[in-house]
Amino acid sequence: MPERSPLVLITGGGTGGHVFPGLAAAAALTARGARVHWLGTHAGMESRLVPAAGIPISFLRVSGVRGKSRRQQLLAPLLLLVAIVHALLLVLKLRPACMLGTGGFVAGPGGIAAWLLRVPVVVHEQNAVAGTTNRLLARIAARILLGLPGPFAEHPRARLAGNPVRAAIAAIPVPAERLAGRAGPLRLLVIGGSQGARVLNETLPAALALLAAGERPEVWHQGGAREFEACRERYRERGVAARTAAFIDDMVAAYEWADVVVCRAGALTVSELAAAGLAAILVPLPTAIDDHQSMNARWLADAGAALAVAQAALTPEWLAGQLSRWSAARDELLLMATRARALAMPRAADTVAANCLEVAR
Repeated sequence: MPERSPLVLITGGGTGGHVFPGLAAAAALTARGARVHWLGTHAGMESRLVPAAGIPISFLRVSGVRGKSRRQQLLAPLLLLVAIVHALLLVLKLRPACMLGTGGFVAGPGGIAAWLLRVPVVVHEQNAVAGTTNRLLARIAARILLGLPGPFAEHPRARLAGNPVRAAIAAIPVPAERLAGRAGPLRLLVIGGSQGARVLNETLPAALALLAAGERPEVWHQGGAREFEACRERYRERGVAARTAAFIDDMVAAYEWADVVVCRAGALTVSELAAAGLAAILVPLPTAIDDHQSMNARWLADAGAALAVAQAALTPEWLAGQLSRWSAARDELLLMATRARALAMPRAADTVAANCLEVAR
């Protein structure tokens, strides 16, 4: 690749929700002839995932202040200033044509440093409610890209881009081809995330035990590393057959197999459900900052593509009744899946890359 090709500095991290969109954008930028460099923290997932993708990375020492001690909050302005200085030095060294911020606290110092040095800043907000860092950077951004409708709705520089998902998920056959004509037990996929969602791990076995054996769905339940053994034991104690796993390595195969999904409502999760074309019961994490998962869930629920259920309302009795009804009305799941697929934005990564290069200096 020519050395004089534009360099895009990507900054963001902490959780996979901030890292994976950046990795997808990096691949799209590279395909367009750009170079990429990442700015992250040692503590975030980016410290492992970005080098594994072959992308050079530099690190800042910075963290959020919500939930921290009084002493840590008092030190935060000083640590932020130090992080901005370090970011300024890196931007001066790399001379990027553009900076893409994908959220997480590390994006704050990186974005401020880029703006001070007149490097165009592009913000990508994954959730339907903007995070703290992106709300700050939106004031100085040349462009704001939205993963889901909602945040910055009136901002003149905001554009709906979608959340990048893996190409293999976007390539899953459409619901009419995949689901039409299916017979036999309902296929239920439960996704608890990498750490597992205890409420799902407790409620699903109890709900399925309420159904007659011949009415129970086939179950593929991802219970998370910490919860897996307890989850498997709950199914065994209830006498419910289930395929349980700590992780699901091949999510494409899982999505293709499923008729309906029960899961949380992270931004990338709901975007993958749309891309795959799947009906879902979404249980937003009640402790999510600014209750953003509830707003994410509404994106699918308002379109008739999912049911959004508050965690407190997710009882075994309600869930058993809903699954029983769907077992006798699979055409309803096909309709929901078709509505989900209609919301998909499969070219999101290309859209993000194109916007970065449009504003690049």
